[in-house]
Amino acid sequence: MANKTQRVAVIGTGYFSQFHYDAWRRLKVNLVGVCSLDQKKARSIASSFNNCRHFFDFEKMIELTKPTLIDIITPPTEHLKIIKKISKYGINIICQKPFTNSLKEANRVLELAKKSGIKIIVHENFRFQPWHVQIKKMIKEKIIGKPFQITFKMRPGDGRGQNAYLNRQPYFQKMKKFLIHETGIHFIDLYRYFFGEIKSVAAFLFKLNKNIQGEDQGFVIFQFKNGIKGIFDANRLSDHIAVDKRLTIGDLFLEGEKGTIRLDGNGNIFFRKFLSNNEKKINYSWSKKGFAGDSVYFFQKYVIEQLNKNKTITNQIEKYLINIKIEEAIYNSNRLKKTILI
Repeated sequence: MANKTQRVAVIGTGYFSQFHYDAWRRLKVNLVGVCSLDQKKARSIASSFNNCRHFFDFEKMIELTKPTLIDIITPPTEHLKIIKKISKYGINIICQKPFTNSLKEANRVLELAKKSGIKIIVHENFRFQPWHVQIKKMIKEKIIGKPFQITFKMRPGDGRGQNAYLNRQPYFQKMKKFLIHETGIHFIDLYRYFFGEIKSVAAFLFKLNKNIQGEDQGFVIFQFKNGIKGIFDANRLSDHIAVDKRLTIGDLFLEGEKGTIRLDGNGNIFFRKFLSNNEKKINYSWSKKGFAGDSVYFFQKYVIEQLNKNKTITNQIEKYLINIKIEEAIYNSNRLKKTILI
């Protein structure tokens, strides 16, 4: 597959960037520039692509490589500042989540997108994970009939002690808003992907590891506009049964009038009919390449295809802003100790 229509440049060479670069490589895009404060790493990555250059200054990279799409893979503290400068050049953007620092900053990005006429797409890949795509298909096929509720028990087991997250993404320790802003946002988007818009939230957030600044345990109750209920039950210090604890990062239960769908930590999906004591394993295929069922690859492939067709893209800032509004409502619910209407 060759995707030479877009000229892609990337800002960032941190831990998660490896999955972006791997996907761009396999998609055979024309990757023209890599920008990073770590010049050694930028040089190494750029050399693995044909005719790709490395830079310290991303505006210089833009001027010299003339990209049509920029992939931002930096912590959220830098997003607004970077996007503000890129928007002047009229270049489409993919930006990693958590997206910006706040709803106020995200609204500012929306203004920039409208003013400059560019597409700003949030790199939200959970809805592209193959087990979630399969579950969505099962919901559409009404295998459980009318859905009652969804529960996700997030248990990655990576948040203990003084060294929590340091070997992967050390800035996690310093995030004042952590569990929901960094990870829970995935499930806000995923729940909307499954069941549509959310009516209200009630949240209870806690910090178990005293070595970090933000919350790492929480319970969030969602009420959807269609009457379905959702629970996000998260604890980064506890684990779950899985060969790779970070594959699905937990277990999902979807209950309905005809039965229950269950996702385990190894990506297996099961269906149990109402009143039955036997589960049936669902046959579907997925790849162990890349990140979490190759979801980064599938997301970036989708973005390139949509851009080449000049079509609207899932999780453009115009749509993604709702996720950030829900995130803010969760923090407000916890602070005010009350249910918040969206």
